Amino acid sequence: MRRPSRRLTGAGSALCGGVLVGLSLPPVGFWPLGVVGLGLVISSFSQGWRGRLLAGFAAGLGQFSIGLAWAIQFNDAGYVALVILESLMLALAALLVPPGGPLALPAGAALLAIFEWVRDSWPFGGLPLGSAALGEVGGPFQFVARLGGPILVIFAAALAGAGAVRLAALALRRRPEAGQQALACLLAGAALAAAGGVAVPAVPAGAKRLSFAIVQGGGRRGLNALQVPASKVFSAAVAETRRVRGRPSLILWPEDVVGLGPEPFRGSQAEAVMAAIARRHHATLVAGVTYDVGRTRFRNEVVALSPAGRLVAVFEKVHRVPFGEYVPLRGLFKHLANLSAVPRDAIPGHGSGLMTTPAGRFAVLVSYEVFFAGRGRSGVRAGGRVILVPTNTASYSNDQAPAEEIAASRLQALEEDRYLLQAAPTGYSAIVSPSGVVSRESRLSRPDLIEASVPMLRATTPYADLGEAPTLAGAGLVAALGWLLARGRARGGLVAPGGEATPA
Repeated sequence: MRRPSRRLTGAGSALCGGVLVGLSLPPVGFWPLGVVGLGLVISSFSQGWRGRLLAGFAAGLGQFSIGLAWAIQFNDAGYVALVILESLMLALAALLVPPGGPLALPAGAALLAIFEWVRDSWPFGGLPLGSAALGEVGGPFQFVARLGGPILVIFAAALAGAGAVRLAALALRRRPEAGQQALACLLAGAALAAAGGVAVPAVPAGAKRLSFAIVQGGGRRGLNALQVPASKVFSAAVAETRRVRGRPSLILWPEDVVGLGPEPFRGSQAEAVMAAIARRHHATLVAGVTYDVGRTRFRNEVVALSPAGRLVAVFEKVHRVPFGEYVPLRGLFKHLANLSAVPRDAIPGHGSGLMTTPAGRFAVLVSYEVFFAGRGRSGVRAGGRVILVPTNTASYSNDQAPAEEIAASRLQALEEDRYLLQAAPTGYSAIVSPSGVVSRESRLSRPDLIEASVPMLRATTPYADLGEAPTLAGAGLVAALGWLLARGRARGGLVAPGGEATPA
């Protein structure tokens, strides 16, 4: 009777931890909740394999039922399936955590980081929304992104959280003398946060500056369609651009602000209007364009027109939104759901995301791509000196998805040591500094125009140089050592219900 009771207790603790992680995400966005939540989740793994499996699933239900709640407005059944799938993946990660031993807590943190890396890639190209790393934006652990990206953020926060939770539990049991491992975890997580903070460089004096105007046309939100009607978006962008009073070298419009149906962009009336705007302001105009290709596909591109009104660069979105911009396994899912809202599949793009224009060299992330750390790294390594994020989040009826996107943009700016400019048709449009600070942000649904200038930077970060490979290698090593030490300790004694070995 004791084992089922222990499993249920562990599952309850994991569920509470997952809920705290979910509440740490934007728009609530209170980072300490995520640290404590991750600590509770890892602490619940110190039991047998059935208990770990149940605890991992419960933690996933808590985190993703909140973090992915935006999906309800599109399809209730899809939301439930998505939460269950992500929770099952977390359950498998929990299964791989050693149930005891001197490295049980670090191994748990390491496997949570590896789990996040897996869900960033699979299934259907990954789904980084709802990531625990987004909940750490605004807190000290965000700076760890400069060293190893979002997965190192999760590892550091989880390590510190697990140590803090275990120390608190030992204090309640009046066993503070048994807290060496927990204290070491807490200090190691804090040390990573401090190292990330030290790695934030100052903006070099004399850096070339980019003057720009970010255009937000405004309009209704929460539409049934996945995109705002193209004609209204385009006319709103044109109208708001008339308010530009400075002399920007770059005018940034949102994603798919130009929707052309079967008509290609080259030679279109929209191109003529945009070329006239570029010439009038003597500025490079960057904007999102969509147009159909045949009956079943479409392109989602970002185009740049020079101050002379000529098309000088085109980038096609690489990371498409599954079930938003394309339907994976369409032949199967058409029997399970109504796919009329996604009648065509976006053609996947290729390339680093670098756009070279008269205004400068930019790393371009189109909307959903901002959640993928590797896309920002790709464009910056290719030579991008400012990150541009044209996006469209107008189809969300609340601010959860737009707020998570701003958090992802803040992580991108930190990871790459670049200023980031985001333009959305109905918000949020923003300027983000390399230290992750939002210096200007629009309000949802309102027309807005942000005119300013930022330095164009060249320096790189450890993450930009090395990527996630060192973090993944380190996490894998910690998990493997955790199992070796746990097995060795189990052979030398009896494993107690709490997962700690005692002398035979």
